This record gives sequence, structure tokens and C-alpha cells, in this order.
Amino acid sequence: MAGGDGSEAAERPYDVVVFGASGFTGQFVAEEVARVAAGGKLCGALRWAVAGRSREKLQAVLERAAERLGKAALGSEVGVLLCDVSDAASLAAMARQTRLVLSCVGPYRFFGEPVVKACVENGANYIDISGEPQFLEGTYLKYNEKAAEKGVYVIGSCGFDSIIADMGVIYTRDKLKGTLTAVESFLKVKSGPEGSCVHNGTWNSAVYGLADQDNLRKLRKEIGYSPVPVVGAKLKRRGFAFYSQEFKEYCIPFMGSDVSVVKRSQRYLHTELQETPVQYGAYVSIGGLGSVIKLMFAGILFFLLVKFSFGRKLLTKYPAFFSAGFFTKDGPTQKQMDETSFTMTFFGEGYSEGQDPQKGKPNVKICTEVKGPEPGYVATPIAMVQAAVALLEDVTCLPKQGGVYSPAAAFSKTKLIDRLNKGGVEFSVISQPEV
Repeated sequence: MAGGDGSEAAERPYDVVVFGASGFTGQFVAEEVARVAAGGKLCGALRWAVAGRSREKLQAVLERAAERLGKAALGSEVGVLLCDVSDAASLAAMARQTRLVLSCVGPYRFFGEPVVKACVENGANYIDISGEPQFLEGTYLKYNEKAAEKGVYVIGSCGFDSIIADMGVIYTRDKLKGTLTAVESFLKVKSGPEGSCVHNGTWNSAVYGLADQDNLRKLRKEIGYSPVPVVGAKLKRRGFAFYSQEFKEYCIPFMGSDVSVVKRSQRYLHTELQETPVQYGAYVSIGGLGSVIKLMFAGILFFLLVKFSFGRKLLTKYPAFFSAGFFTKDGPTQKQMDETSFTMTFFGEGYSEGQDPQKGKPNVKICTEVKGPEPGYVATPIAMVQAAVALLEDVTCLPKQGGVYSPAAAFSKTKLIDRLNKGGVEFSVISQPEV
């Protein structure tokens, strides 16, 4: 894994550093890195370290990871780096010691930028699991040119938000014989008898993100995105809640970053690689009418409170109360995680080979799906770590120059989907009707 001309490897003792490894999600990412490092499937030994503020907490994370892998210890070859997001010199020192930083410190709008800055200035690649469009697109505006100059890859949203949707669209496109022009995805999360819940870090990101929608619009104006042309029949946007015949359940638009991330990837693939852009809509199936009504009340309350600073204080102080127990300060138990899984189904349409997508109605359909374990703390670490492996090992398949990229823009030509398949996040074609 050392790569480079040897001198660079000698200067940088680590291939990967997990920053924020003692945080709720970070501990699972560290465990996943340990698992992949021990798996013996890489091109060489993976040299890695954990980083954060407290040596005791970081040691505890390494001990837990060793225990989960059935080892006495992970060995002294795993480094422990002390650094603090509020101390720029410590972040620079961390970035200088590694080829890649996995940043697990959210909400990224508060803690993300100093890490990106340290990586870009000190020549380390950077991957995060942010589902916050303001942060992701703000990073693009501020650091894309600097990263390109330095040959550094900065790749956001490599967790469940939004690598699954982004690579799912690419997979669907590659499996369709013809030209894919539109896709809708439907997420379904299944949990066991104890239900599922999410750590309140994600909740806090959502609270501050929705409060800041106006700034996101300003930011996009400032970036001055070129419009993505609509090819094929225009994809209709669905209403707030609708009944899906396929799933026999009510569905609502997915509130995460998937649509914005896919759009950025499609814009990049269209402008840089002249690929046909795919229109995309994201939905989540939520169950029966009772679920819709509950969700509407919770949603209205959330949107009212989020507009005022005292409301945001209430929301972040009592996540379990305002989310009906779905977001908690403790996060899910191991049993809840073991019993939870997700399926994301993609319905694509397009034009058969030889048909002009600019004329007439779409005449081919395809259905694919991505299945995986619990999204937040099992699938997310798998996705993040496989993205890291793709970045380190599929170097010749990455975009020619560094910069700030969305997942599919960076990884559409790499072996990432194969790597995810082997890692337990499985992509498959469900049906491919004939023309």
C-alpha cells in the first residue's frame, strides 16, 4: 500500500489516519480499518493510525476493535496521534504523516473545514462521511482549485450518505443496455424487534442544515453551477407522501444529501467526460398511513422549531423526545445494529441502443438494488473504508487531477463497486425487461 516513489512513503509513516476515531461513528470506522488491514486482501500491509484528543479514549477504541476481531491486541504498528480540531498545527502535523485522512468529526459545518484545510495544505488526501450539502459544496467552492494544484483528492459523503445512491446510479447506468436517462431510488430500512435508532450527531447535522437552507442557495449562486441538461423524458417530482404500488407502502422524498450529491456527480461526468447525465429522485418508504400522519406532525414541529435559535436548542437538547425515540444521545445498541438492514431499490428508464434519447418516450426499464447491513454504523464504515482502499489502490482510475469530488465523480472508473460487494454492501440487477 505504500506506493509512490519510496521517498514519499518514507516521509509519510501511514497510509490512513482515522481522525475522530473515539467519536461514536469513528470507533466503528477504526474497527473496519482494522478488519480490512487484517484481511490480507490488499496490495501490501496497511499502515494506519487513529487520531483524536484523548490517548486513553483512542487506546480504548483500539482495544475494542481488537476484541471484536478476536485478537489479543492490534499490535504496536497501529499509531496513535494526538490532535485537536481547534489546533491547526496539530492537524497539519497529522496530515503530514499520512497519505489519507478519514475524517469522522461531525457536524462537519462546525468541525470539518480545518481538517480539509490541513489535508490540502499538507498534501494528504481526504475522505469524509458528511451528509451536509452546505459543507460539501462550500468545500468545493473554497478548496477545489487548491486541491487540484496540490494533486490532493478531497472526497465528501462517502458514508451511507451518499455513496450508496451515487454509486447505485452509476451501477444502474452501466447495467442498462442503452442510455439511462432517469432513476428513482427507494430506501427501505428494516429493523428487528428492538427497533433501530441513530446517534444524535446526525440529528444535529440535520437541525443546523435545515436552519441554513437560505445560505445553501446563496452558496450555489456563488459557485455558478452550469445547468445539467435534461436528456430523455423529464422525471416528474412526486408529492410529499404517495402510495407506492411496487412496495405497497407510503413513501416520502428522502431528506438527506443524496439528490444534491448525485446531481454534482452527474454534472461532473457530463461536463468532464461527456457522459449522458441521469436525472434522479430519492424516496424512502415509511409504511402505512399511521406512519405518514406521525411523520407529518413531527415534521411540522421540526420545521417550526428549526427556524428559531431557542427551537434549535430544544431540538438538540432533547433529540429522543422530538424524534419519537429515533435519534438518541447513546445511539443504537449492538443488538439493534445487528438486527437492522437496508435495501435501496433503483428504478431506471432510458432508451435502447440505437434510439435517440432526445426523441420520443423512454423504451427500456431496469431495476437494480443495493442491500446492506445497518446503514449508519455498519454500512457507513464499510463504504468509507472501501472508498479509502479504492483511492489508495485504484490510483490510475481516479480523475486525472486532484480536486474536491463527489463519490461517483471520483470513483466511477475504479473497482469501488466490486470492493463494496465483497465488503457486504451488495449491488445487483433485479430485472431487465426487454425492449
